[in-house]
Amino acid sequence: MAIVKDNILMQLVRGTLGKQITIYERNGQIIMAKKRGPSKKKPTQKQLEARHKMTIASMRAQIMLEDPQIKAYYQSLAGPGQNAYNIAVKDAYRSPEVQNIRLEGDEVVVTAQNEFRVAEVEVRVIDTDGVITESGRAFSGRNGIDWHYKITALPAGSKVIVIVKSLPGNPTVKELLLT
Repeated sequence: MAIVKDNILMQLVRGTLGKQITIYERNGQIIMAKKRGPSKKKPTQKQLEARHKMTIASMRAQIMLEDPQIKAYYQSLAGPGQNAYNIAVKDAYRSPEVQNIRLEGDEVVVTAQNEFRVAEVEVRVIDTDGVITESGRAFSGRNGIDWHYKITALPAGSKVIVIVKSLPGNPTVKELLLT
């Protein structure tokens, strides 16, 4: 790959020359590169999974960008050579991370992060028989990372299941067993 500078002829040329060289512009720079063709190797299982995940992320991103407010949010995060769609795909490709679940008195505090933002956190309390005794949404704390949910009753031997969702709806599920 070569970056072309101050060449009047190349300022006007774009496309492929003789099935060997491709000339295109990216971020205001003219780039000359060897023409790439389709791979002749059979894709691995990991590559197929990544392609499938990217297809889903792309579809989610397109749906997200139909909302003008979300599109404006993603556009505000875009850097040079990026657009709202690129950022939305990046957000839809990754799931949020649950870093910590802890009990503070009668409150469950969930520390969750996402590269962009966590949209919602749901907390469920399940007793020893597997019955959901309580569930609801947690509320974001002042720091934007901690989410708080007030528990009414916490039976012994139960578990707390936390479902954290990103803006595109990618869930991350984590549980805390209580002794």
